[in-house]
Amino acid sequence: MNLTRFPRVNLTPSVTPLEFLPNLTRHLGGPGLYIKRDDHTGLALGGNKTRKLEFLIGDALAKGATHVVTQGATQSNHVRQTIAAANKFGLESTVLLEERVKQARDEYYDNGNILLDQILGAAIETRPSGLDMNEELEAVGERLRRAGEVPYLIPGGGSNAIGALGYVVSALELVAQANERRLRVDHVVHATGSTGTQAGLVAGIEGSNGHIPVLGISVRAPREKQEENVRRLARQTWGLLGMRGEFPEASVVVDSDYVGEGYGIPTEGMLEAVRLLARHEGILLDPVYTGKAFAGLIDRVRKGDFRKGENIVFLHTGGAAGLFAYRSILVPPPAFRR
Repeated sequence: MNLTRFPRVNLTPSVTPLEFLPNLTRHLGGPGLYIKRDDHTGLALGGNKTRKLEFLIGDALAKGATHVVTQGATQSNHVRQTIAAANKFGLESTVLLEERVKQARDEYYDNGNILLDQILGAAIETRPSGLDMNEELEAVGERLRRAGEVPYLIPGGGSNAIGALGYVVSALELVAQANERRLRVDHVVHATGSTGTQAGLVAGIEGSNGHIPVLGISVRAPREKQEENVRRLARQTWGLLGMRGEFPEASVVVDSDYVGEGYGIPTEGMLEAVRLLARHEGILLDPVYTGKAFAGLIDRVRKGDFRKGENIVFLHTGGAAGLFAYRSILVPPPAFRR
């Protein structure tokens, strides 16, 4: 699997850690729990989108782009990392923020990722929920072309075949770490949303004969829809890599039981997951993606779906900046005051 033929920039400083979670393993009394720290990718507080952006920004520069355009929800981790990556390589950026979360509190609109977006300095435009955000992206790209720019459009989450290559890299990295430590990995669990992370992981693991089942915990779409979306992108990634044979579609498995009332809307399971990992291991999850995915992992351990003697790796995709946008829910008043 030759990834050197694809344009790529360096945004991730090193291999991200694979850590054992001894305290939480004991607390839950189930399988051995490990965490792959892709919250440590480094760029503007890190996160999984940095891996995708290595290939997306590389492609943008190879095509002579002057201006990056992308979109996401108001508290998008992807948008924050995209602005930072564009800044690092001298590209202008325009971002479209969709008001996707209904009845959000004021802190959702002036803290967390949106505060960081403003500090990083992109041109920020907002859109109401319900629009076709890809069409909105195309319209902004056309506007920039008429103004003499060379725009490069990045879909939400950086989730196209080029972006998914970043998680092919992560899959190969994880398999190498497991081999080096003689660690048998029985399952990988992660949050699945815009599909690029899961598509890249399964393409990378299956393409390298890693034989590790991957479970995506959906943060938005129902299982059938999410699985089909992941399969579609995984097939495209498989083709881009030039892999022999057909993509093994049975390798795409999604659980959508932990979405709750909708994307970005807190659940009791998420709140418990954030507190458990913070208080037992000193690791911060986020309220939209990893918090719900880790809630799914905890619930499956308690149900016996993951058993003692197995080893489970949770892929931490970052996003802790989003905690500040949910402050009053995570730590309700009265809070500590001097």
